[in-house]
Formats: sequence, structure tokens, C-alpha cells
Amino acid sequence: LDMKTTKPSLEKTDTFGTIPFYSQAVPAGFPSPADDFLEFDLSLDKKLIKHPSATFFVRASGTSMINAKIFDGSILLVDRAEKINNGDIVLAVVDGDFTVKRYRKVDDSVFLYPENKSMRPIKIFEGSESYVWGKVMWSFNSVA
Repeated sequence: LDMKTTKPSLEKTDTFGTIPFYSQAVPAGFPSPADDFLEFDLSLDKKLIKHPSATFFVRASGTSMINAKIFDGSILLVDRAEKINNGDIVLAVVDGDFTVKRYRKVDDSVFLYPENKSMRPIKIFEGSESYVWGKVMWSFNSVA
């Protein structure tokens, strides 16, 4: 990630606000007018964020998570209050550097697995300065 400190200071920013939500599914082919199907305004911050005071965005860099559809430049929504389970994608600190990987606990060992077959997992050794910073809840990518 493009963050290099283990103690980032985060400033609260404005929320998304509300955006119209249309109830009709939209096919990826023939266009269909949707105005008749306006259901309600959808607040993305209320829909996506469970713990506002423990949640933040960060930009990913690199290619280690491309098979999880996290690309160079993806915006990640990270929740520090969510419980970490085996198989979750996490933002971790490994020896002072941030990294995004898939968390795996095997017996008494913890590994951080990339989602790119050309890269190797990171084994977390007891006594190292490595820990999970938060759980990656969402990844946002540009389609253009």
C-alpha cells in the first residue's frame, strides 16, 4: 500500500450522502428506462459501513491480490472493528510495512497469502512486529 507508517493518522471526511437506488435489475445488454422503478435513496455509507468510527479507505498498490480483484489503484474499505476469520482479506502490518493479503491460520501458525500465484505467502513468526490492522470489507475499482 502507499502508506509507510504503522501509526497513520486518519481524518474523518464527508460521507457519500444518498444516491437514488432503482429496484429494476439492469441487463448488461439492451438499455431500459429506469425512472419508473425508482425505489428509494440509497445511502452507501449506511449500506457499506458497519462501524463508522473504526472504518477508513486506503488505496492498494501492486499486483499481489489481483486474483481477488484487488488491483493496483483499487480503493479498499477497511474495518478495524470486524472480527478476523480464517480466509478473510486483511490489511496487515509486517515488520513496519502495510500489506493486503488473505489471512490463514494453520494449527498454531499464521500466514498471509497473496492472491497471485507468482508470489509466496508470508509466515508470521512469533515475536515479530507483525499484526492485523483491519479487515478489508470492500474493494472499489474503476471500470473505465
